[in-house]
Amino acid sequence: MLACLLAVPWSAPVAQCSRGTLTGQVTYVRDGDTIELAEMAIRLQGLAAPEWNEPRGRKAREAMISLVHGHTVRCELDGTRTDGRCIGICYLEGQDISEAMVRRGVARDSPRFSGARYGPAERRAAAEGSTMGRDYPLSGYCRPR
Repeated sequence: MLACLLAVPWSAPVAQCSRGTLTGQVTYVRDGDTIELAEMAIRLQGLAAPEWNEPRGRKAREAMISLVHGHTVRCELDGTRTDGRCIGICYLEGQDISEAMVRRGVARDSPRFSGARYGPAERRAAAEGSTMGRDYPLSGYCRPR
């Protein structure tokens, strides 16, 4: 099922994102929480990562590149969008990509949008020495209401 009715360059708004499964090769990594399949931008639901030009942002982007660039991923889109990006949970060979990023200590759980599903991975990463929780405070919109 095609997840977005119109796939356009990332600078243009997405006309509509529909709920469904999209499988494809990652052609570009924008930053630590946004990937592109063809020209369709997908914002990983429940993941908070620094922007590429913020402290630790380059490391988050590089981690995402090493994890998924050029690989085929499956994204379960929820039918919503933000800033021209479809929102979804994406998997690489059955592994939740967001969880892998949090577990690596290069991104954080965004509990408002994840339902705190990546909290255990964040706590485990912190127990193993990750300072992401201290170095990258969550924005207010990421916190539970």
